[in-house]
Amino acid sequence: MHQGSEREQDHERPVEVAQAGDRYREAGVDIAMGNALVERIAPLARSTRRVGSEAGLGGFGALFDLAACGYRDPLLVATTDGVGTKLLLALEADRLEGIGVDLVAMCVNDLVVQGAEPLFFLDYFATGKLELERAEAVLRGVAAGCRAAGCALVGGETAEMPGLYAPGHLDLAGFAVGAVERADVLPRPGIAPGDAILGLASSGVHANGFSLVRLILREQGLAIGDPAPFAPDRSLAEILLEPTRIYVKSALAAVRAGGVQAMAHVTGGGLVENLPRVLPEGVVARLDARRWTLPPVFRWLREAGRLGPFELARTFNAGLGLLLVVEAGRADPLRALLTAAGESVAEVGRIEPGRGRPRVILEGVEEAWAGALPRS
Repeated sequence: MHQGSEREQDHERPVEVAQAGDRYREAGVDIAMGNALVERIAPLARSTRRVGSEAGLGGFGALFDLAACGYRDPLLVATTDGVGTKLLLALEADRLEGIGVDLVAMCVNDLVVQGAEPLFFLDYFATGKLELERAEAVLRGVAAGCRAAGCALVGGETAEMPGLYAPGHLDLAGFAVGAVERADVLPRPGIAPGDAILGLASSGVHANGFSLVRLILREQGLAIGDPAPFAPDRSLAEILLEPTRIYVKSALAAVRAGGVQAMAHVTGGGLVENLPRVLPEGVVARLDARRWTLPPVFRWLREAGRLGPFELARTFNAGLGLLLVVEAGRADPLRALLTAAGESVAEVGRIEPGRGRPRVILEGVEEAWAGALPRS
């Protein structure tokens, strides 16, 4: 009788747990699906291991051994960002892996412009109903971005919140932490007239200005899967959803070579508003648009969106994803180093004397950016 009671009790307990799980699933949250995702992405996280990290998932927090990285007097630098409404086009096109790369790029490129080496990354993935294949695609991209940046994917959060997100929709946020020796923080105090400005080519629109991109697509009656009007052999999805270029390894190599005074990641605010953030008072940055080629996608956006030069330069990167202010005598060797590292580099301007707050003067746009869009 006693043994029977125990067996009955043992039998009842798992039924109660299963019923609780079923009710939560009925409410729209599938714990088993979340666990399955963790199992799938564990190998992706392990592929991003670096010195100082043990990329294990499933705990309450991640540990990182900064001393193991060899820093003597480090400062930590932290960033967070998302991918904006580019995500809506990625969902429409069902091309989600690249958006994971974007998520990492938007964070680690902000770290490196302060001279910091990205150390680790965490993601936040939220959706109304977890779809395993789509979530895994995003996180494959996150892992690829982390490998490109040399940082470890140490964890994150997957949140399934029915009712908060429309069916099929999701949201992403990224968080990156890096380190830099106190003496090596950028920008440096010696920025002065005569310094050169190097521009590193972007891979496309990156992950800013997509609310305007989507408006232009609607006005033109175009879907994301349509052939690009300026490149009919490629779809708009291929071009507009090209992942943000990650500049970490080449930029850090330039910093270590010496002569880099400041760097600016060209994100929201475009060429016009990002470079002044790293310049001192009393100078202006003069950029010459004739010194680099405006990529066809931006020429099309300008024409189709009826954008003036200033609006284009204030909204988009216009073909330059990273700007470096360098000592004039170091411009040529740094340009050669960056080219050898795989970057497309142009000397696009210089620092000049100014008054008051720093600003950008953009010249040559009438010549470089005007005219009809070339047709294939």
